[in-house]
Amino acid sequence: MHQVATLETLEVGKPRTVEFGQTKILLFRDQDGIRAFSAVCPHAGAPLDQGAVCEGRLVCPWHKAVFDLADGALLEPPALQPLRRYPVRIEGDAVLVAVEPMASPFLESSARTADGDPRTMVVVGAGAAGAAGASALREFGFDGRVVLVGHEPGEPFDRTALSKFVLEGGQAPDETAPLWPEGFAVRQRIERLHDTVTGIDPAARTLSLASGGSLAYDAVLLAPGSVPRPLDVPGGDAPIVRPLRTREDASAILAGLSGQKRVVIVGGSFIGLEAASALRHRGLAVTVISPSEIPFEPVLGREIGAMLRALHEANGVAFQGGARVAAVEDGHVRLESGERIAADLVLAGVGVRPATDFAATLGPAEDGGLEADAGLRVTDGVFVAGDAARFPFGIGRIRVEHWRVAQQHARVAARNMLGGDARFEQPPFFWTYHYGKRFEVHGHPSGFDRVDIEGDLAAQDFVARQFRDGVLVGLVGCGRDSELAGLALRLAARP
Repeated sequence: MHQVATLETLEVGKPRTVEFGQTKILLFRDQDGIRAFSAVCPHAGAPLDQGAVCEGRLVCPWHKAVFDLADGALLEPPALQPLRRYPVRIEGDAVLVAVEPMASPFLESSARTADGDPRTMVVVGAGAAGAAGASALREFGFDGRVVLVGHEPGEPFDRTALSKFVLEGGQAPDETAPLWPEGFAVRQRIERLHDTVTGIDPAARTLSLASGGSLAYDAVLLAPGSVPRPLDVPGGDAPIVRPLRTREDASAILAGLSGQKRVVIVGGSFIGLEAASALRHRGLAVTVISPSEIPFEPVLGREIGAMLRALHEANGVAFQGGARVAAVEDGHVRLESGERIAADLVLAGVGVRPATDFAATLGPAEDGGLEADAGLRVTDGVFVAGDAARFPFGIGRIRVEHWRVAQQHARVAARNMLGGDARFEQPPFFWTYHYGKRFEVHGHPSGFDRVDIEGDLAAQDFVARQFRDGVLVGLVGCGRDSELAGLALRLAARP
């Protein structure tokens, strides 16, 4: 073991990173002693000593994964693995830590074999929710058969990078980060089936496959994600019009940029404006056409939405607010006002629809969502997660298209697939990236009536608290990672 600190240098309740050799270790001291963990978040490598500590939990400062400081267990995604823990010994005032981490049955299992559990758990959809659900089934101790079905090639990957770093040029589409470490699916005996589910028979507990035949399940998690809505105007299917959902979409957009300079983005969505930021980074002329004058006003509030529009305009984006597209024709986008905007490429960001056409037997709602209870149960043996889930939250039933919510759903559903009684009750969270600034949004707006802003909004260094009838219902912030991590924990603790 190696001495890495002394007792007097470790403040109670405050994590500290130490190094020996190439290894970084996070030390945490409380009334029960000192524990040592891996020092960076397994999701994206955030320094955990900059996170927030509250009631025995550690919150990642970047993307708000939550870990149990008693043993490093994962409590909330987007991380899908616990922290590695290292042995600690105290000799007098010296704090000693072993080089090798403690064994972890979940992290160290190699080519695991079934122990007699005859059940088959199927996960439909190999995106954020699907990967989280399949992983959670193993994390929670299931040793039967796990099958992950999805039509996209390759392993589950970080789709959020497409509108942020891929279009910017920092990553190639096939270099987006995988959601699992190399070899994880093999070690955890997760079968990866590249196929498309075309139907579900909940009475027989079978799924129909596009390749022919069927797949039987004891419980199934439906995590199909969404498909982009088409640009439903004359010329909306022209070759210059592209969606952004898959690696293939990103590759097509990048190929279409070769030798081109003028991009029109239709729709003021978060993905659309992230794409605007990324394409301006490449020096392209970008025009955003949005039906709203102030982007995201219902979610962020008028002041923050206006700041975000001003940020884009300061970086050279031409913002056409209060405008709608009438047609795409002859290398132009024509607005309902009659104005024509030249376009070499049109990126359609007009929203998505849950990919639930295969689930007609489950009676999807008008928006394509599947009605579920707080445990994400649609009917006996059938669970749903992510964009496709309509679930009770706060004062009504909602459907949320956030990446982290999809993963949280999947973990709740996985527990219940195994006989648990978990409920989804966490405030939604997402982050969005514009011109090197990461904005965080916590909670569900549900008609907030007051926004209190602390900090410098114009400098993108602020925390905003959203209230409804005097009750805190949401948080928005930028440049305040640690502060937001602590506030998010307190928001999550509210009824």
